[in-house]
Amino acid sequence: MKPMETFRALIVDQVTGNTYCEIGAVPLSALPDGDVLVAVTYSSLNYKDGLAVTGKGKVVRKFPIVPGIDLVGKAVESQSDTVKRGSTVLLTGWGIGEDRWGGYAQLARVRSEWLLPLPENLTAKGAMTIGTAGLTAMLSLLELEGRGLAPDKGEVVVTGAGGGVGSVAVAILARNGYKVVASTGRPEIHDYLRSLGAAEIIDRLALSAPSDKPLESARWAGAIDTVGGATLAGLMRAMAPHAGIAVCGLAGGSELHATVFPLILRGVSLIGIETSRAPMQTRREAWARLASDLDQSTLDLIGQVAPLSDVPQLAEDILNGRVRGRIVVDVNS
Repeated sequence: MKPMETFRALIVDQVTGNTYCEIGAVPLSALPDGDVLVAVTYSSLNYKDGLAVTGKGKVVRKFPIVPGIDLVGKAVESQSDTVKRGSTVLLTGWGIGEDRWGGYAQLARVRSEWLLPLPENLTAKGAMTIGTAGLTAMLSLLELEGRGLAPDKGEVVVTGAGGGVGSVAVAILARNGYKVVASTGRPEIHDYLRSLGAAEIIDRLALSAPSDKPLESARWAGAIDTVGGATLAGLMRAMAPHAGIAVCGLAGGSELHATVFPLILRGVSLIGIETSRAPMQTRREAWARLASDLDQSTLDLIGQVAPLSDVPQLAEDILNGRVRGRIVVDVNS
């Protein structure tokens, strides 16, 4: 397959501090260096992509840029011994869509050491339904299990449960036998969360309410927190002894006002989850678990496909908490 001389892409640029984006034809020569050229099938929409497209966060380090921190497609050119021409590959993170052109384009030139083969029992669409958000959820679970979390330990709470990370977290925890409590402020998605396996749903205000107590009654055996801020502080006060919180988001704020008492009196662990540059061996383990724990019917519940032209509006929606589950971006439509 001979690559096209021009390709369609969403370009974000800044002029005198103002961010704008447009979809247009880009010459092949504009692509960055790399030893593999990928004909992209799908990308996805993450919170970080919303920040990049709208210019509302300091995500992009170099303009102009093609956003999209995830992609899946076929290797149409390869100078690497590890990536065969014609193979289907996926890429999440490694700085694409931030300081290097990413997945919101029909073509991407990338480094072979960033690529993983598409797991045999996942479709390209399924891989992008998972994407960085789902990988983050699985890395969180692996970290918690590595610190002793098991289904018989008690309830596990997922905050921001209606978002991408939260949706996958609820599904994989339920699949592995955990009693999952989903926290959300959106009553209209309660049935959706139950369909993913949530045993109970609580309002987000129950976790973020202020308290003058350094410790509350111990309830949670584990937590996956995508919200941060007051919600994380509330979780800390109510964790069981030696429980862990996988901290992987800041939708509710980046500041943390809490005491050290949960850490030193109950042995609670705060576990930071960084997905973009996670080691490849860890990624392989996580993707293998994701491919086995998420069947097609679950992925169909979580993901919905949108054309590239919808990304600017969807970027606003995800920042304002109006996106349920995952958006898979069809870059060819």
